[in-house]
Amino acid sequence: MISLQKLIFILGLGFLFVSCSNDDHTVTQEPSRKEKAQLVLKSLETGDVSIANKYINATTYIQHNLDAADGRDSFIALLNSLKGSNLKVITSRTFEDKENNIVFLHTKYENLFGQTFIAFDAFRFDSNNTIVEHWDNLQEEQPLNPSNHSMIDGATQVKDLNKTESNRAIVKGFVNDVLIGGDFSVLENYISSTQYIQHNPWIADGIQGLQNGASILARYDILEVKKVWAEGNFVLVGSNITYENEPAVVYDLFRLENNKIVEHWDVLEMTPPQSQWQNNNGKF
Repeated sequence: MISLQKLIFILGLGFLFVSCSNDDHTVTQEPSRKEKAQLVLKSLETGDVSIANKYINATTYIQHNLDAADGRDSFIALLNSLKGSNLKVITSRTFEDKENNIVFLHTKYENLFGQTFIAFDAFRFDSNNTIVEHWDNLQEEQPLNPSNHSMIDGATQVKDLNKTESNRAIVKGFVNDVLIGGDFSVLENYISSTQYIQHNPWIADGIQGLQNGASILARYDILEVKKVWAEGNFVLVGSNITYENEPAVVYDLFRLENNKIVEHWDVLEMTPPQSQWQNNNGKF
């Protein structure tokens, strides 16, 4: 029969082993790329400089936000400038395009310089899984659209990972044929006739809503598609455009089901004059 003292000793060793194992696991576990990107954005709210030091490359950080300079120090300076601002960073969707080493996120920034913005952010990772490049596009949040959808609500689940490339191709076809080519006769080749949820602030659901919004879409003139990032049933397209004859960038996020587009979000940002840019990289 085991004495009470021996039992306590054995249990104590077991507890010590479990504790050490948990500690080792915590220390050695590497966050995923998605988690790193989320933490970097969240650090703008928390002010945690250690996140940037851990996950942003110290020597190479190419910045495409035209209000910021290249380099990790510039990001840290922004982070420090936001301390005490009551900024809230609420990321609704995070995707990883493994083909291009990109993580892209759909986020609401509440109280960013006194306003609420909806944004797409994208980070490129190097072979060491540190962030070496950043793109973004921000638009001031608008009221609910004619179908009572916001700019950021809706589906979030990633699925159909085996269809990433076919979905990417479908969206490229839609952009080229309809948004650039202006051929609305082929809408049903790309968009579901039974379900099309629209998050553009000025356009209603359905193919009919898109057709009725043709005059709004006419304000956009896509000059060049620059990025097409995808994971499973979600595809993000970044394009240089003119909006009402002024230079701008639009990011369009599409969700697909059964080879058809069933949901759409977008963010439009006007491009400032080059004399105001803080880097020479352009939006793309």
